[in-house]
Amino acid sequence: MRQLLSDAGRTLVPPRGERHGPLPPLLLTLTVVTGLIDAVSFLGLGHVLVANMTGNVIFLAFALAGAAGLSASASVVALAAFLLGALAGGRLGSRFAAHRGRLLTAATGVQAVLVAVTVAVAAAGGGRVTTGVQYTLIVLLGLGMGLQNAVARRLGVPDLTTTVLTLTLAGLAADSAPAGGAAPRSGRRILSVLAMFLGAFVGAVLLLHGHLVLILGLALLLTVLTSVITHRLSAVDAAWIRPPS
Repeated sequence: MRQLLSDAGRTLVPPRGERHGPLPPLLLTLTVVTGLIDAVSFLGLGHVLVANMTGNVIFLAFALAGAAGLSASASVVALAAFLLGALAGGRLGSRFAAHRGRLLTAATGVQAVLVAVTVAVAAAGGGRVTTGVQYTLIVLLGLGMGLQNAVARRLGVPDLTTTVLTLTLAGLAADSAPAGGAAPRSGRRILSVLAMFLGAFVGAVLLLHGHLVLILGLALLLTVLTSVITHRLSAVDAAWIRPPS
C-alpha cells in the first residue's frame, strides 16, 4: 500500500524533468470530465455512451435485436460524432506533432467550446431533454470525446487514455506482483480508475437530482481549467512538451 501511495504521489507531482511533466494530472482531470459526461449521456440521453465506443457498439447490437430501452439511432449518431471528433483530433495531432503542450491546449480549447454550447442548449431547454436536445447533446459531446480520445493517444502518456479503462484495469491485474509482474505505474492506473469513478458518481448524483446544466457546467469548468493551465505551463521550453521517443 505504501508503494501504491508513493506511485500515486509521483503521478500528481511529477519529478522535475520527468518526460511527461504535468500531463498525467491534466489527463486525470479530463478523465473526471469523461465520467461526468458519460453519466449525462447514459442516464439522461437514452442509455447511450458518448465516450466508450465499445459499449455503444454493444448497445447498438442490443437495440437492433429488439432490446427495450435502447435506441439504435442514438448509438449510431454517437458513434458517428465520436469518429468525426477523433478525425479532428488526428488532424490537430498532426498539426502540433512537435509540441504536446500546444496540442493539449488547442484540443481542450475546442472541447470547451463544444461543451459550452451543450450548457447553453440544456439551459435554454430548462433542463428538459426533448428529442432535439437529446441529439444535439449526443453530437456535441460525442465530438468532444472523440477529439479528447484521439489527442490523448497522440500525447502518449501510458495508462491515461482518459475515456476507457479496460486496458488500464487489465494491466493493473496482469502486471501486479501476485501475477509475477513488476506492477509498473500502479499508482497512475489506480488514479485513472478513481478519476473516472469520481466523475461518473458526481454526475449521476447531480443528474438524479435534476441538475443537468450543473453537470455540463462542471465539465466545462474542468475543461477550461485544463486548457488554461496547459497553455501557461507550455509557454516555457521543457522536455515534456516534445513527443515521447
